[in-house]
Amino acid sequence: MSKLKTKRGAKKRLKVKKSGIIMRSRAGKSHNLSSKSRKRKRRLRKATKVSKSDLKRTKLLI
Repeated sequence: MSKLKTKRGAKKRLKVKKSGIIMRSRAGKSHNLSSKSRKRKRRLRKATKVSKSDLKRTKLLI
């Protein structure tokens, strides 16, 4: 089987660390920010790991 092409949207949204962990940004940081608390907005800034259940599908995209 030939190599799979990288999905360009996934490449822009996901980062792979040297250890192989795939990081993603959190949802909900684009609008309606006045109703969200400072603590919540601060947590949304940080990247998080892709969940174990989505890992297999995510690796195919990259």
